[in-house]
Amino acid sequence: MARSIHVRRPATLASLAAELGVSRTTVSNAYNRPDQLSPELRRRVLETARRLGYPGPDPVARSLRTRKAGAVGLLLTENLSYAFRDPAALGFLEGLALACEGAGQGLHLVPVNPEREDVAAVHRAGVDGFVVYSVPDDDPHLAAVLSRPVPTVVADQPQIDGVDRVGIDDGSAITELAKRLISLGHRRIGVVCMRLSRDRNDGFATVERQQSAHFHVQRTRLGGLASAFETVGVDWAGVPVVERFDHSSAMGASAAAQLLDADPQITALICTSDILALGALNEAKRRGLRVPQDLTVTGFDGIAEAERVGLTTVRQPVLEKGKAAGRLLLSPSERTRPRSITLETEFMPGTTSAPPRTTEERWFGP
Repeated sequence: MARSIHVRRPATLASLAAELGVSRTTVSNAYNRPDQLSPELRRRVLETARRLGYPGPDPVARSLRTRKAGAVGLLLTENLSYAFRDPAALGFLEGLALACEGAGQGLHLVPVNPEREDVAAVHRAGVDGFVVYSVPDDDPHLAAVLSRPVPTVVADQPQIDGVDRVGIDDGSAITELAKRLISLGHRRIGVVCMRLSRDRNDGFATVERQQSAHFHVQRTRLGGLASAFETVGVDWAGVPVVERFDHSSAMGASAAAQLLDADPQITALICTSDILALGALNEAKRRGLRVPQDLTVTGFDGIAEAERVGLTTVRQPVLEKGKAAGRLLLSPSERTRPRSITLETEFMPGTTSAPPRTTEERWFGP
């Protein structure tokens, strides 16, 4: 006859309190408010808990009781790996994590597929507030975040009335870069931009599509370029703009190839991110084009790899942007009106821009 197996039940807060001859509040304080106990009493509680197999207070029950999750949610409308692969996103994530560490809060990533509208991940996220990182203004996940009764801070985009925001002045930053290229003499340009809307378009973007883009950062950068070049007689409707849905160096290379195939006489490729620009540099090298003698290439962000290769770009403080977003969300001050923080950018001349080649110069293209 088989013997029954007796499994000892794990201790509970009540049984641990009874074993120690103290109140349940005293046991709870040993974990949650250690300053309320003497060091000796807290040591005795924790040692007895280990001996009896008490795992500590149930965090789910605690959150139900306090109505606090102890974590900040980061809404990222990309696949999870993007946050650890894209240098700008990684810098922002580090800054936000530092702000959370300083406030004793956790960080809960809420990544969602940009091509799906399943908002369940937003609704089931146990967080005390959200930081929304660079999403389009018509994103359903954003609408789901705003429907929840928790504070929200937007980083970069979109701009929403009544919601705190951290970002940069994209229009001024891109205009400074455009003026530099104009002063060098560039008029025949091509543009590689990040996705403009939630619908996938890997090809040329019409002026109408540019002006109606739901990603306002890209809309603003393209608009700034258009305004700057139109002042020197460049018809923006004739400037080829190629859009890529996925943000990678490979996509930057393919977009550059598409532009140069369409117009081999382009003298400058303006990319709205460093990642795309690094791909454009690879494509120029593949074609035997000298940068900047045959082709000027510019980016935007100021990531470490761009600095290493001397890319002409605009540096933005992504780490500080993450910190600022976290501080805004976790600030205990009363919010009588929406707060907005605009961070400074810096134009980096680099070595990938120069005056356009002249007709007398030898063409090194394919």
